[in-house]
Amino acid sequence: MTRHRIAVIPGDGIGVEVTAEAIRVVDAVADVEWTSFDWSCQSYLDTGKMMPDDGLEQLRPFDAILLGAVGYPGVPDHISLWGLLIPIRRAFDQYVNVRPVKLLPGVQSPLRDRTAEDLQMIVVRENSEGEYSNVGGRQGLGDYEMALQTAVFTRHGVERVVRYAFELARQQNLPVCSATKSNGIVHTMPFWDEVFQDVAKEYEDVPSEQCLADALAARMVMAPQTLGVVVASNLFGDLLSDLSAAVAGGLGIAPAANLNPQRTAPSMFEAVHGSAPDIAGKGIANPVAQILTAAMMLDHLGETQAAVAIEQAIERALADPGARTPDLGGSATTRGSADAIIAAL
Repeated sequence: MTRHRIAVIPGDGIGVEVTAEAIRVVDAVADVEWTSFDWSCQSYLDTGKMMPDDGLEQLRPFDAILLGAVGYPGVPDHISLWGLLIPIRRAFDQYVNVRPVKLLPGVQSPLRDRTAEDLQMIVVRENSEGEYSNVGGRQGLGDYEMALQTAVFTRHGVERVVRYAFELARQQNLPVCSATKSNGIVHTMPFWDEVFQDVAKEYEDVPSEQCLADALAARMVMAPQTLGVVVASNLFGDLLSDLSAAVAGGLGIAPAANLNPQRTAPSMFEAVHGSAPDIAGKGIANPVAQILTAAMMLDHLGETQAAVAIEQAIERALADPGARTPDLGGSATTRGSADAIIAAL
């Protein structure tokens, strides 16, 4: 068994709690050397920085990064995100954000009469440019104050994420749907569409289509069974992936990965949910999303058998109401839910 060196950033709130349980589950099936970094909103309040100046260089030698959650009252979101998460994504060229969605056993979808077969999709989000650029600024005061935010789309950036989506769809035997808004955004979205159409010509064996983002949001609710791989820009992917997780039962079971497909730097794995300060410290946070995220990390590291074992153990555990946390209608604690998953292994 290969020994993997993983950097852990537990972060804030329930991130600390669920990450501890994910580590316990991984240790049951894989050989991992964990190194923890206490970088969080608390460290920002103590030092004025989300991570030290050489933080990126400290992380670079690791095989992967497992991130808990970042954010806490008193620290604005743009500081917590742009001080830690986004610099890591961009410095390590983690240009693909993958968020798989699946209705798990024992989990009730808010959509009436939907089954596991209806709710299986993967949102592939462009993770390095688009609407989340830092090009822009503010000027003026009072009534004439203004803010300008410029979206940045490059052919290189769009093409590589679209190509990743098509490769994934081919592997999974799924169709591809591109989220666009070219009827209202007149420069960047038609450009996105053109690049998508160019790449699609290389994958004639993969069914593909384009759909306006607002119509696609409605479709995720009304006809989720018609979707496979959804590829979207940074902003649209962010919004649609949360919606897709919600229709499959909530953010507490939604994993995610920030991938550097070329492996020139470590990839980072983080659950979709945030730090949930309202329930932090109560021992009731759902650890499933972070455990599934850790399984995605193992798969990325070549430990596919271990990853599959964790996924199957989660499904077996959640079939028992006693293993479900309050957000899933149960009464299990964070640790109790993880214990059930480990027992199922």
